[in-house]
Amino acid sequence: MKYKLLAASILATLSTSATSATYQLSELGTLEDAKYSYVSDVSESGHIIGFANGLYNLPIDTSYIDFGESVVESAYDSEEAAYELSDKEITFTLDDIDNNDAVSTNPDAHSFMVSFLSSSSLGISTNFEYQKLSSLIGVVFSDEQVTEQPLFDIASVDYDGLTRSTTNIFNAVSEDGVMVGWGSAPYDKVSFTPDDEDDAETWFTHEFIERGVVISSSGVQVPLEPEFNEYGGTSRANDIIKTNSGYTVVGNASIDIPLEREEDIEDNCDNEDEPTSVCINLLNSNISRGLFNKRAVKWELDESLNITSFEELGLALAPDEDETEDDAFTSTALAINENGVIVGSSNTRYYKDDDTIITMPVYFKDGAVTDFIDQEDDWISGSAVAINDNDVITGNAVKFIEGTRRSKFFYHDIETGNTVFPTDYFSSSSSYGNDINNQGYIVGEGEVGVSDNTRRKEAFIYKIGEDTITNLNDLLPCYDTDGETDYGYTMVEATSINENNEIFGTATKTVEKRDTLGGIETDVNGEIEYESVAIAVKLTPIANGEVENCAAPEAEEYERSSASFPWYTLLLLPLVGLRRVFRF
Repeated sequence: MKYKLLAASILATLSTSATSATYQLSELGTLEDAKYSYVSDVSESGHIIGFANGLYNLPIDTSYIDFGESVVESAYDSEEAAYELSDKEITFTLDDIDNNDAVSTNPDAHSFMVSFLSSSSLGISTNFEYQKLSSLIGVVFSDEQVTEQPLFDIASVDYDGLTRSTTNIFNAVSEDGVMVGWGSAPYDKVSFTPDDEDDAETWFTHEFIERGVVISSSGVQVPLEPEFNEYGGTSRANDIIKTNSGYTVVGNASIDIPLEREEDIEDNCDNEDEPTSVCINLLNSNISRGLFNKRAVKWELDESLNITSFEELGLALAPDEDETEDDAFTSTALAINENGVIVGSSNTRYYKDDDTIITMPVYFKDGAVTDFIDQEDDWISGSAVAINDNDVITGNAVKFIEGTRRSKFFYHDIETGNTVFPTDYFSSSSSYGNDINNQGYIVGEGEVGVSDNTRRKEAFIYKIGEDTITNLNDLLPCYDTDGETDYGYTMVEATSINENNEIFGTATKTVEKRDTLGGIETDVNGEIEYESVAIAVKLTPIANGEVENCAAPEAEEYERSSASFPWYTLLLLPLVGLRRVFRF
């Protein structure tokens, strides 16, 4: 339920069309083979890109699995016990999976295997003797169609279709539809014999951990291979703008490996106990700042997407010689405006202790890296994620509030040097600024529900100069078209806002529940079950619209529920905030 009186009092103080009218919500569509959809970026000319997640029919390769292994049997026993607690009878056996292709026909068996392969508690997700799966893919929204845009995935040699083993982070699109993102290499199933073993084993390996990519409007891909590419290197492409001569792309890339990390590789990655690429993956994920020194970078490309120049953008600190030998340092570029000013994040020194390295919001301009958040106000981390053409930045920074790490959105004006943390939903609410337009409107999301157990995110819009954010749900209708049923959507994330003050983001709605094979789920009585799913949406201002009064202010309490996600969330990941998380 939404409560609009507070919003009405806020809107009365504003004069522009974005907040003097309610919004009309329209769905952008969902890929037929996926449960969830999300927006990541929108160009002023109307190109829209994003993600789909929760793919149905993820391909499961059982040919190499010994179903008599204790870890598999233990997982099955736990699954069977969970069924009993729910007064249900398990519908498959391990033998059904091994010999009767149950993963293709029995949704419970398929769901079990997806859960098993993504299990961190059993150590399977980091065990490269098991198949790697990813349910996150890039998509393009156009004319109510949603089309998959593969990044680095390829056709599998073991089953029909793509391997579905790659990370796919689809970040930004230019005015003429050229797109950027980054992803991992697909996994190959290889035979490997450890030195102390006589028999070959099956392992899953890939060529690189992450690689930036530029994709033309027609789908032609240009990988952004880092200049330092030992062990595959790393690179990410996070934003793109059209220029007079081509395109500018910003992100980060590996520049070398610290001496101590090289020694770790020499000591551990000898291709004796495990394939070298597996060892590299594990070291990179287990070391707090990773294996590689990475720097924010800028690529210039011509109209044909040929790279014409490459520039490192630097760090917000100057590591001494001992530090550069011992540990890796990272900066990353997340967004660029028409003036060529770039924002992102960088390692820097903690003001209370020079030996402590933290990551803070920065901007890159005129060859300098500027760390602009005042650490003496207890801010300990953060990132700048968007900048408009007036050189005003938005993002978030983190501090301890009431004993817990909380994020707060900010805006920073480069010309004045002024940084403002606006008042958000409540004092200990975490909030995130995701985008800012040239009119000074910021969109993002923040926590509602004061109790830690009931907190969830809802989208907001904020106008620079006003000290109150407006929950976008307060600008939507109270009821569906019948005038009685509560409105069926809740805006949980606002990702982008254009110069028409149209807002793009993620909403949740209730639909018939589907299993991992895509079939409709029913309860023990045969009744159809329902669930809340995330969908990509567009909010369009309604000229001369009026904010609706849904309830009295004394009843004010946000009761909308966010998406309900099942046990395999580590694999299917409700992506609210994903663009923020994975662009760091």
